[in-house]
Amino acid sequence: MVPKLMPHRTSQLLDLSLRRVARFTIRRLMDLASRVVTGCVAGLPVSWLERAICGLVEKRAGRLAADEALRFLFRLDSRFYALQGQKAVEYGGGLHTKHRHIGYHEFFISRIHKGERVLDVGCGVGAVAYDVAERAGAQVVAIDFNARAIEEARKRRSHRRVEYRVGNVLEDALDGPFDVVILSNVLEHLQERSAFLRRLKEAAKPSRILIRVPLFERDWRVPLKRELGMEWRLDPTHEIEYAVESFDEELGSAGLILSHREVRWGEIWAEAVARG
Repeated sequence: MVPKLMPHRTSQLLDLSLRRVARFTIRRLMDLASRVVTGCVAGLPVSWLERAICGLVEKRAGRLAADEALRFLFRLDSRFYALQGQKAVEYGGGLHTKHRHIGYHEFFISRIHKGERVLDVGCGVGAVAYDVAERAGAQVVAIDFNARAIEEARKRRSHRRVEYRVGNVLEDALDGPFDVVILSNVLEHLQERSAFLRRLKEAAKPSRILIRVPLFERDWRVPLKRELGMEWRLDPTHEIEYAVESFDEELGSAGLILSHREVRWGEIWAEAVARG
């Protein structure tokens, strides 16, 4: 015997089915419209496309309340920022152009002496490690847990004074001591940073640590994005982006003393030594 559905239950099921069909139809229409628009604008001169996009964005933002307009504009800005980064790597022949534009390699090179033994933690594709070996004349052990990054470093930035390793600096044997440890955009990705620095001091026994981290106070839009409940970090994997005061406090709690600090390009570049 087939159970009979109550009239109100039948109505609910029908209404649910219609909503599902409507959502599916809208998605298909939006996808079709996107492909049609993309096809139509593909052949337009870039200057025309720029004017069209700007005109559409300005009109849409003008009709929204201030907070919603800001969220709309910041979302677009985030997408464009990511695209700019991708194209900057492509334009730079596989290496982001920030490496040469902001000149942070010079900060490390100028503080490392010929023949010194250097540990580059979180070396990525080896851009800094290679320059430190080539231009400062140091012996470098460059380590990263990303095997693909190390593979690229070995392939593109091989150097007789650089040893690239895949591994975890706190778990693997380091063959210390080292004269210098480099932490270039590493600390912001970690949670227990003071504990990490203390363990690193014990394992590597460096005479000094060279650090580069992003600054929270780099732009007025950063606190505004946070106030609006939006992603405000340069990278969503960042656990922190620093104020000068919080950076100093964190190093102090790790038993380090700042011997040098400068703020450039929305970043803190610092040299620290062990206390006592």
